[in-house]
Amino acid sequence: MNCWYFQRNDFNLNLFFEGFKDLAFIDYSGLRNSKIREEINTVKEKKAVATHVEIPDSYRKKLEIVRYSESTEKIYIHYFKQFISAFASRDLETITKEEINNYILKLIQEDKISNSQQNQRINAIKFYYEKVIGKEVEYYQFDRPRRERKLPDVLSKQDIGMMLKVTDNLKHKSLIALIYSCGLRRSEAINLKLGDIDSNRMLIKIRGAKGKKDRYVQLAESTLHLLRDYYRKERPSVYVFEGQPGVKYSASSLFKVIKNSALKAGINKVVYPHILRHSFATHHLEQGTDLRFIQEWLGHDSSKTTEIYTHVSQKEFCKFKNPIDDIQFEK
Repeated sequence: MNCWYFQRNDFNLNLFFEGFKDLAFIDYSGLRNSKIREEINTVKEKKAVATHVEIPDSYRKKLEIVRYSESTEKIYIHYFKQFISAFASRDLETITKEEINNYILKLIQEDKISNSQQNQRINAIKFYYEKVIGKEVEYYQFDRPRRERKLPDVLSKQDIGMMLKVTDNLKHKSLIALIYSCGLRRSEAINLKLGDIDSNRMLIKIRGAKGKKDRYVQLAESTLHLLRDYYRKERPSVYVFEGQPGVKYSASSLFKVIKNSALKAGINKVVYPHILRHSFATHHLEQGTDLRFIQEWLGHDSSKTTEIYTHVSQKEFCKFKNPIDDIQFEK
């Protein structure tokens, strides 16, 4: 529909206005409507209540024991706090399966939660009952949502080249080049340490990536030269990219770097860090790189995950002539 959506709980008018004030006129007169204002206030109250909710220590400890990623821990704790808040007057162990079903169903109907959020909330609740207090595995009455099949966004090589060309800051240029040339996730780029770069073997070691797995990725010659120039100028001490000496670069700063470079390059797409990873995989596929190598570089457990890039690669599409090119019509 050529538009973007915000989850209501995530929307911050001041932040939105500040971010777009130099790009567009923001008409927020609709928010003056009393009903909308009342809904916004209700959401704020719910968030405030959930923030002050205490979760059982056993829940936190179990999360640490199973060693979920930091982001997964935060999501589970956040959604479980909201669950506790919804049953504030109840002992958690007395809440029935039917009540949990009704709680999730209400979120689907009233808050319009996404498919992925529905799954995450169910998992956060199941984690407490099944992993923490050891109840039997439960299957809830409504079906898990079908996983949406969305194709990744991809930039062209020309787009990437233009972003690098217009980016004057050496640190920013090096950051963009590294993420694209190695197919890195945002967290992998900011957690990369100086000792992880092996220039003799032209490899970079990615430590403790998604799923707590290490892997090696290829280091490109042009990226190495750029990184050496950057190192000589900036002299980072621990991490390859640092905000302050010895402190890794923040995820939000990285996002801004890539967004600003894309705007400066005149790219008419929504550009975000992960699009560079998608572009890396797609461009490799288009130039004939074996899918197994791409899978290894991206750190995918299954080749099926990597195969999604076959649907956005133009390699096969370009083999065929479009039938409209044989039709004569006035231009």
